[in-house]
Amino acid sequence: MSNSPSDKQIKLPGQEPDGMQERMLLALALIGVLLMGMQYFMPSAPPAPAPPPAKSAPAAATTAATPKPDQPAPTIAAGTGKSATAAAVTAAQEQTAAIETELYKVVFTNRGAAVRSWILKKYKDSNGAPLELVNPASAGRVVLPLSVRFHTNQSAEELNSALYAMTVSPDRSRVDFQYSQGGWFARKSIAFAPDSYLSRVSSEVSNSGAPKPHLLYWRGGFGDSTVLGAAATQLTLRHDATSGFNQLTAPEIANAQAHRGRFTFAGITDAFFAAVALPEAEKDFEIHSMSDQLENPFDKKLQANAGMAVGGSAVNQFQFFVGPKDTKLLASISPRLPRLVDFGYFGLIAEPLFLALRWLNNNLVHNYGWAIVVATVIINFALLPLKISSLKSMKQMSALQPQMVAINEKFKGISMTDPRAAKKNEEMMALYKKHGVSPTGGCVPMMLQIPFFIAFYKVLSSAIELRGASWLWVSDLSQPETLALRMLPLVMVASQVLMQKMTPQTSMDPAQQKMMMILMPVMMGFMFWGASSGLVLYWMTGNLVGIAQQWFFNRMFPASPAPAAVAPAAPLKKK
Repeated sequence: MSNSPSDKQIKLPGQEPDGMQERMLLALALIGVLLMGMQYFMPSAPPAPAPPPAKSAPAAATTAATPKPDQPAPTIAAGTGKSATAAAVTAAQEQTAAIETELYKVVFTNRGAAVRSWILKKYKDSNGAPLELVNPASAGRVVLPLSVRFHTNQSAEELNSALYAMTVSPDRSRVDFQYSQGGWFARKSIAFAPDSYLSRVSSEVSNSGAPKPHLLYWRGGFGDSTVLGAAATQLTLRHDATSGFNQLTAPEIANAQAHRGRFTFAGITDAFFAAVALPEAEKDFEIHSMSDQLENPFDKKLQANAGMAVGGSAVNQFQFFVGPKDTKLLASISPRLPRLVDFGYFGLIAEPLFLALRWLNNNLVHNYGWAIVVATVIINFALLPLKISSLKSMKQMSALQPQMVAINEKFKGISMTDPRAAKKNEEMMALYKKHGVSPTGGCVPMMLQIPFFIAFYKVLSSAIELRGASWLWVSDLSQPETLALRMLPLVMVASQVLMQKMTPQTSMDPAQQKMMMILMPVMMGFMFWGASSGLVLYWMTGNLVGIAQQWFFNRMFPASPAPAAVAPAAPLKKK
């Protein structure tokens, strides 16, 4: 490699005196004759005993201890890089090896000592196949996971294309790679536990005996690439005690961005899965964020996919979590790791809502769809006092419509900038005050629904428990319906129309009422058509509960007689 120490040009000395080269050749010839004569006249030494046969690679691995989750990572002593004169260690051809447990199947290749496939066996993609975390679209376009990255303007192509000697432990819980040639020495090791998504990664690189700081890649996207908009959910992240939680989406990464610090964890995630390194405490650690333009599987258009590289030292050692963002599982590994499940700014509502849904599912209804229905009913009845107050206000506003129309006619044609417009507002407010009406009272329940709406959205798009959760004909509550004619949005629109017909109208204009009767449901249907089924189920259930509450309210509180209409005053003349 052009930037390695072994490739530095050697500065030549000045020109030798005339005849120097001939004298050097003559001296070398005389030394050669002398050595040949010594071999002829001196007795030869007895032959050395034959060395014992070398052990095969698999046999050598039998001494490797299987790491446990609570034991330290496989140790690589600093400064053990081989010199340029060490014997070459390579493989004759490309080989693959698979590590498989009940949780995952990881396929390694000795070309570059990298990962070809990382499958989570307990999870399915949108096509029903075991979930592949390595983006298939990245094959042949970017380097494979665990490939080496050097710092700026340093190429690692030689190490990432080399054929490493690969050793798999007899219990198939650990893979070791080693490569030594042309001054380069590289070693990687990854050890697994059979019942954990947590592995332990070690890597070491040196050149001509000098330690070489490096990182290990995961590029070309991460997670379930079969869902619509998968690239939009990918991001790189890091967390430390000083700056807290920081993340970058692929579109935000214009060029590779490097960050170094005392990170609690750092890595890459999508909506429901994560691959994060947990470095040793009190040691600086690096994460480099990058993006790659790759085709999506739906329309073959290029999209920015997130990528990362972690490490930064000549000898890297860290725990590596690759698995689902399950809050209980994450908390068992590190108290800060549940931060991977990001509920956003409405976390104060979203997190208790998620806990309530999980409790309802585990202890009462045993289905997340019905848990959403029950939680929505509870929320709507908790807001019932405010709804009753709002509905009373809307009935009063409806009864005042004749007088409001009279005021509007009086000030007809007056622009908003006209000083007399303030007089119009004064008369309206005096009318509201006289009859004890709040003009904003009807908006309060809708405004209170918005935080719960956003909280449901964050729970459905972040909680692994709801990924793949079914309800009646819906196969996955975290995704839109798979039916060509989506039933939940259609029922939601129909319920929206019915609820508007039952709700007191605050406008006397029939054309305006008709427009709102059509415009609002159509707008809601358009917004919810591509939304997750669980979110549509929440809003539809809220509509159905609202219809029942409105029917009860209309029966208990019949419309009061409207105040006597006031004869419209003559319109004010424009100045």
